[in-house]
Amino acid sequence: MHYWLMKSEPDAFSIDDLERVGTEPWTGVRNYQARNFMRDGMKPGDGVLFYHSSCPEPGVVGIAEVASEAYPDPTQYDRKSDYYDEKATPENPRWMLVDVSFKRKFRRTVGLDELRRQAKLEGFALLQRGNRLSILPVTRAQWNAILGLE
Repeated sequence: MHYWLMKSEPDAFSIDDLERVGTEPWTGVRNYQARNFMRDGMKPGDGVLFYHSSCPEPGVVGIAEVASEAYPDPTQYDRKSDYYDEKATPENPRWMLVDVSFKRKFRRTVGLDELRRQAKLEGFALLQRGNRLSILPVTRAQWNAILGLE
């Protein structure tokens, strides 16, 4: 089993939205490294820290689970989508996604400032300057440290 952190802006798709729908395709990722994490690394049953970004209190707000193997993101073929990619074809998809299922919300947001103060999280990719990836790997030790903060 592997662990991941997936960022979403709560005004676009929040942990409450995931709770309401249960399972959601993680569409719109247009970074090759994040795509590769989904395509090559994520497996059903992997744990996901759901992180709210670009909001007044960014932080980890709940837990989800990878619910599918990677498959082509259909928004890459949709000319009306913000995520349309004219170079992508069904025969040669460029962008992949996984389905993500809701597990539970945290009792409180474990904020970015709080995460930065944790010695156990030294080296955590989220806390590295300049790291803006929407999907990040999480070690078991980092996963347990963050769950312990809740």
